[in-house]
Order: sequence, then structure tokens, then C-alpha cells
Amino acid sequence: MADSEVPTVIADDAHVVYRVYGSNTSASNTPLASFKRIITGKRPSAVREVHAVKGVSFAAYRGEAIGLIGSNGSGKSTLLRAIAGLLPVERGAIYAAGQPSLLGVNAALMNDLSGERNVVLGCLAMGMSPAEVRAQTDDIIKFSGINDRGDFSSLPMRTYSSGMSARLRFSIAAAKKHDVLLIDEALATGDAKFRRRSEQRVRDLRAEAGTVFLVSHSEQSIRDTCERCIWLESGTIRGDGPTEEVLKEYEAFMRK
Repeated sequence: MADSEVPTVIADDAHVVYRVYGSNTSASNTPLASFKRIITGKRPSAVREVHAVKGVSFAAYRGEAIGLIGSNGSGKSTLLRAIAGLLPVERGAIYAAGQPSLLGVNAALMNDLSGERNVVLGCLAMGMSPAEVRAQTDDIIKFSGINDRGDFSSLPMRTYSSGMSARLRFSIAAAKKHDVLLIDEALATGDAKFRRRSEQRVRDLRAEAGTVFLVSHSEQSIRDTCERCIWLESGTIRGDGPTEEVLKEYEAFMRK
């Protein structure tokens, strides 16, 4: 149950706009042309704007797990990146407690380093002490399951499948307590056994007074993990409430 007295994320009429500058001519897309635009401050004549998030408002509270659903291109991942501070808000504002941590299936790890070395570097980057890293490294590798079929933790990340890499990313991120953890599709990777472990870890993070946002195309993962759901469509909120109620509205919309 969320602590309704402690908000962790507040979105206040937030708008996120992508801008793509330049025409399609090769002359306007050269490094020299780009450098001239930086020096002169002049924008190219052709500017395409994509209004990805349109006036979104909500409050998230400590102890909540919130599912973000919507069709492809609805603005879910964009909203997560804005909450994490990776994309600027054009109008309105997004306020967050501490520094939200974004975990996505494309989160960068160093392909030429071993899985174990990536665990160490990832944990240090999250602010864990060397002693904490040493104490948790074996548990993180075990949780990820990358050694279930051999000693993969000692091999370079470039030898991993996409599923193994995504499981390791999740395991690293979930090893630390977060005020706000943003998960983009990471629970969709791996077998049923890993999904059960990862969903339980999300519940543990909530119990530790964190807030979790989960973007997933798996409605079952949303049902199993989140008690609240926000439905985005074309950048606007179409529904926000108990998971089962919002999912029923979304499913009816998708059947039309």
C-alpha cells in the first residue's frame, strides 16, 4: 500500500517535444553544416516537431508500483526518460524525489568486459561502496541466471544473448534500493522462472519504500506486479487507476 503522505514523482501538465532539424539534403547534414549552426545559433529552415507527451499530470507515491500501458508510439518510454531527467520538459514540470534510475533493455553495458566486471562497474556507478559491491556480486550473478548453463560471468558481454544481457542489467539495477526505479520492458526477457524472480524483486523494492514504474507489453506482468496503472495514448493519459479497471478499458479500446 502506498504511503499517500509521501509523493515521489509529480507530473504537472508536462509536455515533451522532440525536434528534428535539417532538410533531407546531404549538404545540410554534414559535420561542417552542423558546426556552423552551433556557432551561429541559426536553425535550419526545416524543423519537424514531434509532440510525444501532451499535458500529462499525475502524482506517484512511496510504495507504489505503477504500470504504464499504451499502444506503440503512445509516449510511454518518452515519459520514463523525462521522469529520469534524460529528456527536457517543454512546458509544465516533472518533480522527482532523489535521482530516478532508468532501467531499459538498451541500457549500456561494456561489451568487451566480462559480466562480473560489468556488475562491479554498474554497482559502483549507482553509488554502492566497494564493500557493498563485493558482498553482493555473487548474489547479483546468481539472480540473473547467466551462469545456469556455464561460467558466462567470466566471459565478455558480447558473447551473451540479448536475453542474458537484459537479465544482467535488471539484476544490477535491482540490487540497490531506489527512491524511484523506472523499468522499460526488462521483465519481458528471460524464461518464466526469471520473470517470477524479477516480479518478486519489484514487490520487494516497493516494500522497501520505493516507487516503481513498469513499461511492459505483457499485461500479465502488469497485473502481477502493479496495483495501479496509467494508460497513455497519443501522448495523453486515457486512464489512471486500479490496474484491473484500467486494463479492461485499454483492452476494450484495442478490440475496436
